[in-house]
Amino acid sequence: MEKISKQTLQRLPMYLTFLKQRLTNSLDTVSATVIAQALGLNHVQVRKDLAAVSTGGKPKTGYITHDLISQIENFLGYNDCEKAVIVGAGRLGKALISYEGFRNYGLDIIAAFDKEVDIINKEISGKPIFSMELLKKTCIDHGVKIGIITVPVNNAQAVCDLLTNSGIKAVWNFAPVHLQVPEGVLVQNENMAASLAVLSKHLKQKNKQNKSRHT
Repeated sequence: MEKISKQTLQRLPMYLTFLKQRLTNSLDTVSATVIAQALGLNHVQVRKDLAAVSTGGKPKTGYITHDLISQIENFLGYNDCEKAVIVGAGRLGKALISYEGFRNYGLDIIAAFDKEVDIINKEISGKPIFSMELLKKTCIDHGVKIGIITVPVNNAQAVCDLLTNSGIKAVWNFAPVHLQVPEGVLVQNENMAASLAVLSKHLKQKNKQNKSRHT
């Protein structure tokens, strides 16, 4: 199979959600065109995405839904749980570590780390909160490769450096800042401020269009 792009990787979970809903409705087969129409995507792009993870598509009948779900899950590694740690046990960190659904996507958050004395050695949803001094040892001892950053902007780069020095190979960053990482380390940014700005701008444009129609 050909090398897959980041854009395709971002679309595959959408396909998976749609396919599972379709299977729930007892629809045993599905085509790239049906997926594209349901999700508002280009059918050529969907067909190309699916070809990167499956060879099961057939003319006219398409894919067997159950098989395609398994192929996408295997490709994304959902069946092989990857251990992760969170640095920053504030409100966002607590919400993330409490979310049990991550296991369905192959992510097992084993612990959180913080510098606040009041919460160290406590638990969130059965997961321990450790002091920052134990971060490196925990990552090495448990073979953790994913680090989740939920600290303030001013501390994010220092935390990122500590994570990469602890053997972390992938960083899920919730701090609105560009992080510098060594070659070979992947960073996925979740900039909520940027997402909100896009939504706000889109909403304003829609409101202007609606006003124009009524004047």
